[in-house]
Amino acid sequence: MQRSSRSLDSVGEHAIFYAKAIGHTPKALVHYRRETVRLIAEISMGTGALAVIGGTVVVVGFLTLFAGGTIAVQGYSSLGNIGVEALTGFFAAFINVRIAAPVIAGIGLAATIGAGSTAQLGAMRVSEEIDALEVMAIPSVPYLVSTRVVAGMIAIVPLYSLAVIASFLASRFATVVIYGQSSGVYDHYFSTFLIPTDILWSFVQAIVMALAVMLIHTYYGFNATGGPVGVGVAVGNAVRSSLIAVVSVTLLISLAIYGASGNFNLSG
Repeated sequence: MQRSSRSLDSVGEHAIFYAKAIGHTPKALVHYRRETVRLIAEISMGTGALAVIGGTVVVVGFLTLFAGGTIAVQGYSSLGNIGVEALTGFFAAFINVRIAAPVIAGIGLAATIGAGSTAQLGAMRVSEEIDALEVMAIPSVPYLVSTRVVAGMIAIVPLYSLAVIASFLASRFATVVIYGQSSGVYDHYFSTFLIPTDILWSFVQAIVMALAVMLIHTYYGFNATGGPVGVGVAVGNAVRSSLIAVVSVTLLISLAIYGASGNFNLSG
């Protein structure tokens, strides 16, 4: 009974924190524009060692690039077993947009943007920098949390555009260049089964994922305790929770959009 009570308290704390973070986004946009712009640059290109390789842009780009190539390899081999390898273009258009690109991009966001935000806020909490901001009459949630949420929501659109393009290019390269399929055949089936509304819903899915990842990671970082070890524990807990959230968002949005009809017809 006591454990269930603590679980309910934790859910309530999460909900209150998320409501505050979202509710203060207008204040962050109006009063902390410079900090928001700085965070957008930091989220996109990274800082420190991460900036050497290009930050989140390169990490997410390479993840989706290799995922798209894997889809082409598996699709061509599997479809070739039944003599319909020409449908690899359909396979790439269908799987990349609905499953692979959103999930891989969400994992990349959790591992880069999310983990970095948790570590930053956790270090500020254990070193009492957040308390110092409150003493100086600077509201910590709008300045530290809402700005990061806004920056993540702004940065996700170009980041996810890069991810989708990378997955498409990798699938085409693997099918046409490596396996030698005719580019006309691939492009025909790819363009035939690439539904524009699927791309739109894919972006909506990525935006919801980014919001969930930023909220979860900022919560754990903002409430970290126990010194440097506590920051590490907070990062681990945040990554675990955000990965569950990414998969859950994919499932729920897929059920909401494609659960009834599937928006798909394999017929000419």
